[in-house]
Amino acid sequence: MQLRKIVILLILLPLGLFAQKKKPWNKPLYDVMPYHYGFAFTGGILDFSVTHSAAFNSFDTVYSVEGIAKPLFGASIVGNLRLNENWDLRFLPGLYFGQRDFEYLLKDDNGTVDLKDDDYFYSHTMKIESTILQFPLLVKYRSVRESNYRPYVVFGVNYALDLAARKKIKPEEEPKIKLNAQDVYLEIGVGVDYYLPFFKLSTEVRFSYGMLNIVNYDGREITNAFDKLGSKMVTFVVYFE
Repeated sequence: MQLRKIVILLILLPLGLFAQKKKPWNKPLYDVMPYHYGFAFTGGILDFSVTHSAAFNSFDTVYSVEGIAKPLFGASIVGNLRLNENWDLRFLPGLYFGQRDFEYLLKDDNGTVDLKDDDYFYSHTMKIESTILQFPLLVKYRSVRESNYRPYVVFGVNYALDLAARKKIKPEEEPKIKLNAQDVYLEIGVGVDYYLPFFKLSTEVRFSYGMLNIVNYDGREITNAFDKLGSKMVTFVVYFE
């Protein structure tokens, strides 16, 4: 008898779910607007993508170098153009602040190396601050809307200009490398649109990979240690549109 009741319950439960009234849609005409605006706040991690020079092991002073990721935060303006039911074009200019560190292990001045003796090495933490103007141009593909949420993916390119790269290096900061100011990122991300009664809230995770070599070579071993130095970011974005 007990088993019979369970079977009946399993049969009737889906019928009960389908019989429930659907929730009313918030802002049902939002996605038919040809364009709209908003703003966004971003937090994440800023890091380097490092390719060492082929001559790295023969240097007189640089023994090793390790990149250290640091936090990134910023804000941006949102401009969204509707292309059709599922596709949007988005322009997201913004200003971001971040820092990346390099941990250098340097040999003594005469180049003598004894791996068993720490006195022949000294470490130097190189702090590289960045103030980045970014101009992402992204394509957004939205899935079918389900009630008051709608998943999506974005991808595109991002032109970035590092204003801090133009600053002069202070004597107390030496040794320190300089970066080129310009970079171009390839970007891809996933997110969800949430339709609230008075606005749309979106959350997104985006991955950005810099395509250009941003190290500014000046002939010193601390810069010649890199065959290529790129940027990469992982960011979490909250949109209000």
